[in-house]
Amino acid sequence: MASSKMISRKMIKLLSPTPPSLRCHKLSFMDHINFHLHSPYAFFYPKIPQNYSGKISQILENSLSKVLSFYYPLAGKINNNYTYVDCNDTGVEYLNVRIDCPMSQIINDPYNDAVGVVFPQDLPWSTSLNRSPLVVQLSHFDCGGIAVSACTSHTIFDGHSLSKFINDWASTARNMDFKPSPQFNASTFFPLPSETNLSSTLPTTHPSKCHVSRMYNFSSSNLTRLKDIVTKESHVKNPTRIEVASALVHKCGVTMSMEKSGMFKPTLMIHAMNLRPPIPLNTMGNAVCIILTTTVTEDEVKLPHFVAKLQKDKQQLRDKLKDMKKDMMPLYTLELGKNAMNIIEKDTHDVYVCSGMTNTGLHKIDFGWGEPVRVTLATSNKNNFIFMDEQSGDGLNVLITLTKDDMLKFQSNKELLEFASPVVESTK
Repeated sequence: MASSKMISRKMIKLLSPTPPSLRCHKLSFMDHINFHLHSPYAFFYPKIPQNYSGKISQILENSLSKVLSFYYPLAGKINNNYTYVDCNDTGVEYLNVRIDCPMSQIINDPYNDAVGVVFPQDLPWSTSLNRSPLVVQLSHFDCGGIAVSACTSHTIFDGHSLSKFINDWASTARNMDFKPSPQFNASTFFPLPSETNLSSTLPTTHPSKCHVSRMYNFSSSNLTRLKDIVTKESHVKNPTRIEVASALVHKCGVTMSMEKSGMFKPTLMIHAMNLRPPIPLNTMGNAVCIILTTTVTEDEVKLPHFVAKLQKDKQQLRDKLKDMKKDMMPLYTLELGKNAMNIIEKDTHDVYVCSGMTNTGLHKIDFGWGEPVRVTLATSNKNNFIFMDEQSGDGLNVLITLTKDDMLKFQSNKELLEFASPVVESTK
């Protein structure tokens, strides 16, 4: 197990102070009801050009200071009841850490859990109230490679907002004259009601040591094969990459469950759906609704049937939201979350959570020294599927988190291995 040693810890201040008029950033209703956790992303760079030797940290610090002037809530403090951020320019935590192993030992480990060493200890997926809304760690490996990790408060940022921030930070690192254009106006679309004693839509839990994660790759050609299977055996039209890939990992999850119990158990898959548009793309905050797709028979688990069901549920949600006033969307999202919680508490279904970070540019984040060889997250909760773009081509990577026992069964599924392969990178 690799260990880390702290080199330095500091607070990165904003290059330009936040104007008094922006000191209080009102959180939206969507922000208020969302997960109050730090979302942990890491970017691995194995080869640093000679001309960047000794300059990496200074480049990251200077560009972070500049971009924070535009993303000022990340340098503030969230109040106790999650209704606003005091944008007091406290700054963000920045850690410099040395890892006592080569990068290859981490990214070539069959389990993704090894990447935990590049995140601040105990921070990933933990509460964001008493920590900086953004914590950055620069990890130096024995081989000369580096990892840049960012843990951002989900109270302030959803996945779209996080990807916009990371892209803008990288653009600023390459060109200090770059000017980002985020808008922290989500509360105008989703204003908080006068009574704000609501809890999150889903429970705040922490990853267990009994959970493990592995990353699998669906090549472009295998995704095409899956799409062909779905369209030939059903009336489904134009299935997306995530639709067919999530249908397969869901089916493999059902197979795994049946191997354990000897019988079929109904399932609930929770998909996250970005509400941009109709919300503007540059609106920062949480603008996500959830899609609930259930199966109650084995036949509904088959790929064509499940994709058809998923597409129908998506379209029904779009139709529902199309004529809905924007300030009613959080209440509807909260209602869906409560429906999901009722199913979870009754334990009548196996529950899977699926989210996508595709088409965000995160797989090509370049601070000036090239693109990463791996983009990943820390291990999360069980039965979690997170889809990302692969580093090259049009394929998908999916980070799958299960219990240790379930993973042993899941990873040997022949149908999974027919269409997906474990991700193994080489730094040689």
